[in-house]
Amino acid sequence: MTSQLTISPVDGRVYVERTLATPVQIEAAIESARLAQRVWRNVTMAERAAILSRFCDAFESHGDAIAEELSWQMGRPLRYAPSEVRGTLERARHMITIAPAALADIDVGPKAGFHRFLRREPLGVVFTVAAWNYPYLIAVNSVVPALMAGNVVVLKHSAQTPLCAERFEECLREAGLPEGAFQTLHLSHADTERVIGDSRVDFVAFTGSVAGGHAVQRAAAGRFIGTGLELGGCDPAYVRHDANLVHAIENLVDGAYFNSGQSCCGIQRVYVHEHLYEAFVEGWVELTRKYTLGNPLDPETTLGPVVRTAAADEIRRQVAATVAAGARAVIDEKQFAASKPGTPYLAPQVLLGVDHTMPVMQEEIFGPVAGIMKVRSDAEAVRLMNDSAFGLTAAIWTADEEAALAIGDQVQTGTWFMNRCDYLDPALAWVGVKDSGRGCTLSSVGYEHLTRPKSFHLRLKI
Repeated sequence: MTSQLTISPVDGRVYVERTLATPVQIEAAIESARLAQRVWRNVTMAERAAILSRFCDAFESHGDAIAEELSWQMGRPLRYAPSEVRGTLERARHMITIAPAALADIDVGPKAGFHRFLRREPLGVVFTVAAWNYPYLIAVNSVVPALMAGNVVVLKHSAQTPLCAERFEECLREAGLPEGAFQTLHLSHADTERVIGDSRVDFVAFTGSVAGGHAVQRAAAGRFIGTGLELGGCDPAYVRHDANLVHAIENLVDGAYFNSGQSCCGIQRVYVHEHLYEAFVEGWVELTRKYTLGNPLDPETTLGPVVRTAAADEIRRQVAATVAAGARAVIDEKQFAASKPGTPYLAPQVLLGVDHTMPVMQEEIFGPVAGIMKVRSDAEAVRLMNDSAFGLTAAIWTADEEAALAIGDQVQTGTWFMNRCDYLDPALAWVGVKDSGRGCTLSSVGYEHLTRPKSFHLRLKI
C-alpha cells in the first residue's frame, strides 16, 4: 500500500501519514455513495437541515482542536486559525438557512387548465477536490449545499490537510448523516482523475491551480457532467485619489499578507493614484515591518511559514525575476530573523518600479508579495486591472460609491469590492472569470450549480 505524508511547515517533521485508498476501497466508496443518494434525496428538507445544523454544532465544539491542527498542517498562525472555524460555520449556516427558498419549486404563472412549475433536482454524487490553503472554507462551499440539495458527497482533500477531510466526516457522523452520504478518500492524482471519469460521479467541485483545472476538465471531457473550478488569481486593487489612506493601507497590507499570501483572492497588484502614491508606499512599508514572522504556534506570531520549502523557493524565484526585470524590492529579508533560504519561512515583500512585463503583475505568486504601481486616472487603473489572465476579485478604495459602481462595471472580475478585500460573503455568489475558473458556489445562485432544473407541465382537463 502507498502512503502519503503531510510534512508540517512548522518544523519540517511528518505530522500525518495516511494510506492511499486501494481500488477496492474506491469502488466501494463510489458505489455506496450512489446507493445512499437514492435514499438521501428523499429525506425532507427539514430533516436535512436538522442534520446539517447538528454538524455545525459538532464542528463548533471541536473548534479549538481543529484550529491547532490547521496551524500544524499548513502553517497559519494559531492566533488567526480560529477565524476559519468561524467562517466555515457562517457559510454552512447561511447555506442551510437559505436552502428552502433557493430550492423551492418555481411557479411560472397561471395558465387555464394547466399546472406548470420548475423543480430543482439533485445531481447525484458530488466529488469535491479541495485545496489546503483554506481547507475548511473551500470544502464547505460545496459540501454543505450539495448535501442540503439532496446530493451525496465524496471528498478528496489535499495531501497537506488530510485531517480536515476527516474532521468533516467525524462531525457529519456525529450529526447523524446516513451512512454513505458523505465519505472521504485519500487519493493519488491518477486515482483522482479516475474517480472524475467514473460514470457514477455526477459533478466535480475543484479548487486549485489553473493546470489542475485543465486536468479536471480533461478527465471529465468524455462525460456530460458539470465541473465547478475555482483556480486562483492575481487580484488587483485601486486606491483612488479620494481614498481614506489609513484605512486603505491597513486593509491592503492585510489583504496581501494574511495567510502568508496564500489566498486565491489575496491582493497582489496595487494601483495607487499619483496624488497618494508616496504616502501610501511609506505607510505600506512601515506596517509591513511590524509583522512578526515565526512559529505559527507562538501567540506573538502574525506571519507564519508558507506551506513548504519548495513553495518558498518558487516565491523567491518569482521575486528575483521581477527584480531582474527592473523592479525594486523594498523589504530587507534580514529584518525578519526567521526568514531563511532552505526553509518555508519567508519574509513579506513589496516591489516598486513594477510594470506589466514582470512576474509580480502577471503571475499568481502564492506568497506574501505585492507590487505597487502609480496611476494617473480611473481609466488607467481599469485598463491595468483588466490586463490579466485572471479575474477572481478586484477592489477599490474610494469615498464615492457611484464612482465605485461605474468603475466596477468595467472591471473583469467575479467579485468587486469597495473599501474591503479578501472576504467571501456567503450571501453573494463566489465566482471567477477568465483563468480564475468557472461555475459558482455560495448564495442562492450556488444551488443552481448543484441541481438540475426539471419542468412539470401538467394538463388538468382533457
